[in-house]
Amino acid sequence: MSITISTAGHVDHGKSTLVEALTGVDPDRFAEEKARGLTIDLGFGSAPLPSGRSVSIIDVPGHERFIRNMLAGVGAVDACLFVVAANEGWMPQSEEHLRILELLGVSHGLIALTKVGLCDADIAELARLEVEERVEDTFLAGAPMVETDVVDDLGVDDLRAGLDDLVDRTPAAADLRRPRLWIDRAFAARGAGTVVTGTLTGGQIRVDDELELRPRGAVVRVRALQSHHSQRTKIGPGNRVAVNLSGVSHQEVVRGDVLVRAGQWHMTNRFDASLTVLSTLDHEVSRRGAHAIYVGACELPARMRILGLEALSPGEAGHVRLHLPQRLPLLPGDRFVLRESGRAETIGGGTVLDIDPVLAASRARPDLSIDRVVAERGWVEAERLALLTGQRREPDVGRWVVSPTVLKGSKARLRAAVDDAGPLGLDIAGLDEKDRAVLSLMEEMATEGGRVRPIGQSDPFENHRYTAALEAAPFTPPDPEAVGVDRSEVRELVKRGVVVEQDGVFFAASTLVAARSAVAEMLADQPDGVTVAEVRERLETTRKYALPLLAWLDGQGATRRRGDVRIAGPRL
Repeated sequence: MSITISTAGHVDHGKSTLVEALTGVDPDRFAEEKARGLTIDLGFGSAPLPSGRSVSIIDVPGHERFIRNMLAGVGAVDACLFVVAANEGWMPQSEEHLRILELLGVSHGLIALTKVGLCDADIAELARLEVEERVEDTFLAGAPMVETDVVDDLGVDDLRAGLDDLVDRTPAAADLRRPRLWIDRAFAARGAGTVVTGTLTGGQIRVDDELELRPRGAVVRVRALQSHHSQRTKIGPGNRVAVNLSGVSHQEVVRGDVLVRAGQWHMTNRFDASLTVLSTLDHEVSRRGAHAIYVGACELPARMRILGLEALSPGEAGHVRLHLPQRLPLLPGDRFVLRESGRAETIGGGTVLDIDPVLAASRARPDLSIDRVVAERGWVEAERLALLTGQRREPDVGRWVVSPTVLKGSKARLRAAVDDAGPLGLDIAGLDEKDRAVLSLMEEMATEGGRVRPIGQSDPFENHRYTAALEAAPFTPPDPEAVGVDRSEVRELVKRGVVVEQDGVFFAASTLVAARSAVAEMLADQPDGVTVAEVRERLETTRKYALPLLAWLDGQGATRRRGDVRIAGPRL
């Protein structure tokens, strides 16, 4: 699995220096950045991890004047590396960056406490406590925090290990079979021509694919793909990717343009959304004033109407309708940030709800035929169709009336997605409501345990080889990599309760039952408690595995730690 993360944090807290230490690449590309020691635009790098994987890192500027560039970098990331300097502590852009990440729905992260060599240990500890307090009610609550100082090479290896863990904790990007690449950079490469970069979401792209460049509508062809400095023939969602294109000049491409597959996306310049106003704002938000929306890597002016209210107060949520000057390929569930252009401040953010808001009933067009509307839009809610045309038709799929051509294409796309998923099955959590509705019509598919497989295909997890490997060496369990098992399969085994993870170590569920029984026998003979060494000897294991086993027993209430020993817990 591959994910893309962004840095975040106040200016001059060491984000770029940290990225260079992790990737070997200076993310500050421009002479002005190097001269001023200040990141102005986005930088990119790929960091090798102890597991042998790599993670893509987007380095964003920390200065408040370049917050627009920061927003372009975090629009499609999976997780963040949040940076706070120990010698300065929490600062204004620390707060703004954290709020922006929350508005965009980023839910996983790792904290780096940088520059610890520039202050006393007491100051660093105060900074740590301050950061923990500031993130207490956010997605970073409880996130690992690594102390670093690049000058002394302190903590960089620990940070790599933390990033490895972050990759494991972050859910894989959903493959909807509808690729969408928000472009954040375009340039001409010698001997290759136009190259664009971005973070891929929604689906795979392959060499020789024909795609559309929106909003221009130009048809382009993928000549080559690169990710993590390697040439690829295909790339899936969640990856940073460089795409070599034919059919367009790099001068015709700007940040915020989008690559999509023709016919797969509804392009809209008007949508309804939920909007949450930042609680830290010092004024109400109304339709008045100039607003700018940030979605993906795109920045556009937006006209806003608050539905049912005149204004929203700080911390208040409501429904809004947004009008844009150009059409974008959006989906319900897409996240965005809204800023007030005149004040140059972030006012809030939200979630796209409806990409085709219904016209008022008084504006129904009886002259519009149902077939024409459905043919033009592909999917139309039956109730909306009645409002648009004054005529009624029973829904074909769920609550929608669907064009036969679009329905046929959706079924073919889902069959291909199930085939690509292999024995693991297609994770239904990654599908939107429409795809789930189509699947309910496909009699050749079966859904079990949250995954879709062709009927008759056996469940590959019933007698999985990793479970067998763990049961064969119960108290010295092998890592997934040692058995050649992908971590996505292990996550499924954990989800089913067949395998249990404790402190980064995987055990068969049967092993924990055996460990509980063995420790219970020991405590029956030694009611004053047993040591780690005694448990280690009884189970014929090592401290590496005895500690997480005992931690699991503590968590279950089977044992309780008292000094250097474990005594019987209330649930032994």
